[in-house]
Amino acid sequence: MRTGAIVTAVAAMLCTYIVLVVTRADAAETLLSQGKPTTASSTENAGTPASNATDGNTGTRWSSAFSDPQWIQVDLGSTQTITRVALNWEAAYATAYQIQTSANGTTWTQIYATTTSTGGNQSLTVNGSGRYVRVNTTARATAYGVSLWEFQVYGGSTPSGCGTANVAQGKTATASSTENAGTPAASAFDGNNGTRWSSAASDPQWLQVDLGTTQAICGVTLNWEAAYATAFQIQTSTNGTTWTQIYGTTTGTGGVQELTVTGSGRYVRINGTARATQWGYSLWEVQVRVTGAPPTTNDTPSSSPSQSQQPGNTVLLSYKKPGFASTSQNDANCNPCTPDKAFDNDPASRWATNPTGGWVDPGWIYVDLGATAQIKQVVLQWDPAYAVSYQIQTSNDAANWTPIYNTTTGKGFKETLNVTGTGRYVRMYGTQRSNGYGYSLWEFKVYGTGGQPVQPPANPADPIFPATNLVWSDEFNTGTNVDTSKWTIDPGTGQNGEIQYYTNLENTSIQGGSLVIEARKQTLGGRDYTSGRINTSNKFSTQYGRVEARIKVPKGNGLWPAFWMMGTDFLTGRPWPYNGEIDIMEILGKNTNEIYSTLHAPAYNGGGGYGQKISTVDLSLDYHVYSTEWDSKHMTFRVDNQVILVADKDTVETTRGPWVYDHQFYLILNLAVGGDFPGPIDATTPFPSRMYVDYVRVYK
Repeated sequence: MRTGAIVTAVAAMLCTYIVLVVTRADAAETLLSQGKPTTASSTENAGTPASNATDGNTGTRWSSAFSDPQWIQVDLGSTQTITRVALNWEAAYATAYQIQTSANGTTWTQIYATTTSTGGNQSLTVNGSGRYVRVNTTARATAYGVSLWEFQVYGGSTPSGCGTANVAQGKTATASSTENAGTPAASAFDGNNGTRWSSAASDPQWLQVDLGTTQAICGVTLNWEAAYATAFQIQTSTNGTTWTQIYGTTTGTGGVQELTVTGSGRYVRINGTARATQWGYSLWEVQVRVTGAPPTTNDTPSSSPSQSQQPGNTVLLSYKKPGFASTSQNDANCNPCTPDKAFDNDPASRWATNPTGGWVDPGWIYVDLGATAQIKQVVLQWDPAYAVSYQIQTSNDAANWTPIYNTTTGKGFKETLNVTGTGRYVRMYGTQRSNGYGYSLWEFKVYGTGGQPVQPPANPADPIFPATNLVWSDEFNTGTNVDTSKWTIDPGTGQNGEIQYYTNLENTSIQGGSLVIEARKQTLGGRDYTSGRINTSNKFSTQYGRVEARIKVPKGNGLWPAFWMMGTDFLTGRPWPYNGEIDIMEILGKNTNEIYSTLHAPAYNGGGGYGQKISTVDLSLDYHVYSTEWDSKHMTFRVDNQVILVADKDTVETTRGPWVYDHQFYLILNLAVGGDFPGPIDATTPFPSRMYVDYVRVYK
């Protein structure tokens, strides 16, 4: 089914990919609410009771009826001093709400209020007391109710001076080993609790992060996967060579560990010396907190802005402008990776220095803006071959250069640099590479005024969700087989070790108002099994909107039903994964209680795709609605109304690589048999097996 192998995803089956969002609790605080009696004004259904918000499980949630106001409250058992409330909102959040306390559950005192909430994870410092604590919502952000994965109430005090920010996120990470390419060290510091680092299966092993500057360390949070350490140490270093222990244990129990520490260093290391399992060590996330606010210097890039956050009335000056470089690569491994690819506004093409003579320092690339310009911002989207030390320089003649930005702690991924300079030419001048390769940029964007800018093609307007304008659908209510005016039949053998042959309409039919895709034990096309695959290529494609299908999946070892999308440039020769792939739903027949949603791009694909797995009900027992809501800033994936994954564009760009989804995609439905991801069939696999599709709909 996929064009790239997903072998490494099999290793991930050893762990649980349920969405985990860890809400920090500082050392002197006490979590008062977990497991305490919790009630609410309403519940959406029996599967989302109020108690789910205080059970300590971020894979369960409370959700309300679809009206305002709504409330949820917890009984702490006795009057307590309240210092902090942490709210982990599902996508259906409240824009306006109050935190209230009460001694009797009847008379309430407000200790916090907002009318401009943006949802997500919110840690609220408050000052109050009471036996009961309530979140009282008065305005919803969506047409749905309000929903919380977790509602946590803390008492006690926060250590003076210990910050709350995770200063390790996105910083350069290294490790003694990795289990495979899909579990690199960087995954423990990317802010995504669905990705992880895992080591080789031996002792000792270590994981370390470079904070960029020496800082006073006061807290470390470890979010262990099931393969945790029973014995480990937290160590710091100023040089990455000589280490000082600031914490040690021989009785680690895994899970989420909030550790209060005292030490200083530029480097922080977790040194594992005894494993709890026969596997290696594995961490979803490591967070580091420091005393006071993290330092901000002229070489600390600002956070990734949206287009509206560009300074002043600036425009993109570098699009379609001539590029020049110290060297460029143009061979079987990168064809072509010439300078113009950094200025084409295409996040799936890149410039790279030539492996023959170009993997040296310095290395550079510059753009000719056509006329003198005032430079306000430079955005670099790095390939893993990034610069640790580099300058941004300007020039009027491409011979004499003036530095307007300098760093020795470049972090790769996406760096957004607010600068001030003047010149016709703008250059990235790299003086220290991050690894043994050269320099490579997916995008090098220059913003400012002046120059001779060319306006890039505009994206379509973002939909307003919930989207209600139906622009395409197939209800499968008429005829006896697939409507070929809407669908293209896609016969052939498939990829990824699949063992079926996809036939031409022989394994599809319309029955009882549903499309049926049937997998059979049948010899055809050199294979012993047949099935069906259809897509909307050359018939329908979309950019943005709500894409959904109501599907009932089969159960059985080796079965692999999927509902997904491919970039339309795949049809004109762009190879996978440069075209982009959006997997709305993949389910493995061997465990139909789990659903995967995943994005694939050049920098993250196959087993290393950006995605999530969530456990839920047995999806083979009935129809369920699988959907994504997609615009220029994010995608939200759901099964029924349960959020599986929120893929935020800025987060993806600053932690994993380019966002390659701002163009047209077509839809695909198929039922694969066998392969690297689902594993083999066996004697228990039922044939024929059927995937039922009630409808497919696209809204704008």
